[in-house]
Amino acid sequence: MSERLTYAAAGVHRGTVMAALAAGTPAIRGTFSAHVLGDVGQFGGLFHLTGYRNPVLVSTIDGVGTKVLLAREAGRLDVVGRDAIVHGVNDVAVLGATPLFALDYLAASRLEAGEVTALLAGATAACREEGVALIGGETAQMPGVYAESGLDVVAAVVGVAERDGLTDGSRIRPGDILIGMASAGLHTNGYSLARAIMARRRWALPTIPEGLSVSLADALLVPHRSYRRPLTALAKAGWLRGAAHVTGGGISANLLRILPEGRRARLDPAGWPVPRLFSILQQAGNMDDQEMSATFNMGVGMIVVAPKERGRLATDICRANGAEAWVIGSVISGERGVEW
Repeated sequence: MSERLTYAAAGVHRGTVMAALAAGTPAIRGTFSAHVLGDVGQFGGLFHLTGYRNPVLVSTIDGVGTKVLLAREAGRLDVVGRDAIVHGVNDVAVLGATPLFALDYLAASRLEAGEVTALLAGATAACREEGVALIGGETAQMPGVYAESGLDVVAAVVGVAERDGLTDGSRIRPGDILIGMASAGLHTNGYSLARAIMARRRWALPTIPEGLSVSLADALLVPHRSYRRPLTALAKAGWLRGAAHVTGGGISANLLRILPEGRRARLDPAGWPVPRLFSILQQAGNMDDQEMSATFNMGVGMIVVAPKERGRLATDICRANGAEAWVIGSVISGERGVEW
């Protein structure tokens, strides 16, 4: 009972994380714009909003799920640091908003300096690419709350739109078309199921399953794709009536979120090529089509609703801004829902 307790003895190693954060400060500052006030380390991030007539702030928060466990095992934590930011950027952009700033949350039972460095490297790189300032965050070590192998990576992103420029789906009309933009893989959803399949088949990250040309590490750890550029271009053209970021719940559940009453989405499953990875996972897990489409994005990471008469031009805009796109369905009158 005479032994002196310390925070380190309780499992929290402050110096390690503080050193990593200090080393990452230049990269964090590198995301700042002229709108950022103050500096790294303040109790709250400050962002000066200017240049809008009737601004609406659009906010979102989400994590990368159990993809982080595979990224940690593979030594590619920069990927999920990037994913956390890009996921939020997409969620803001679907509403016609410009992403402005982000805050991140990194937590584990114990964080290693190299892990913090890798996560920050990925997050700050994504922030620079997307024009987002990383103005705050939390790095927490909580033994007893997180398992020894646990790691949580989360980001909140805030954007802004003019109130009359919001694309919340309320303008969706019968006759509009659905344009799907290609995903880059699983993005940040479905990894608990993918890991269960790997465990059942005794696949490791270096495994190259029959029919796949790359290892599971390369196939499953592709970064989440950003759709900010095509969404912004469509919104500026006035052709973005609504957009659904295909995340947890798959295509149907996310598309339903933007449909007004009396509008029904009719999807054409032959309208886009489903990447081979999904059929390999389906066969390996002995899953039916419904389970697959309710869990994974099936090759479509974003769906936009546009006027039918602008369909060809809208798909061309998507492609010109870095996203392969196809017309994958239409909107009809009827009970609110999604049919295949």
